[in-house]
Amino acid sequence: MEFLAMALFALGIAGADQITKLLVINNIEMGATVPAIPGLFHFTQVHNIGAAFSILQGMRWLFVALFLALTAALFWEYFKKRLPFTTLERWCLAAIYGGGLGNIIDRIFRGYVVDMIAVEFMDFPVFNLADSFISCGCVLLLFHLAFFNRRFWKETPHASDG
Repeated sequence: MEFLAMALFALGIAGADQITKLLVINNIEMGATVPAIPGLFHFTQVHNIGAAFSILQGMRWLFVALFLALTAALFWEYFKKRLPFTTLERWCLAAIYGGGLGNIIDRIFRGYVVDMIAVEFMDFPVFNLADSFISCGCVLLLFHLAFFNRRFWKETPHASDG
């Protein structure tokens, strides 16, 4: 039941991401700026053929392969060799996966990722909803692993240590 709930959460994230991208594609011309909250952020349509900060441009199939490897690793971990993740950490993984799924859909069907959120209070690359879930999921996961999940870092005793 937990796996199904997390899978639906990830699919919901990817779906919401795709809806926001379609809204931008259909309502904002490429490079145009639409104010949202002055001084905080605005919307603009940008196409990114790379990863974060436009690194690895043009490596679409590498990203697809990495996403498939992540999918396999998550299934293996969940169904075969469960690591001592807490429930919160598993929800973080679902958020990261959902964001990745939203972006991989773009890469496969469009050949690029649609970005649209441009912050105004600092110099930062344009990003999308999927990127937000990936980033927030990673930060929360790492923070929780570092400060609250001591079981994850505990070494497993070896048979020869006994």
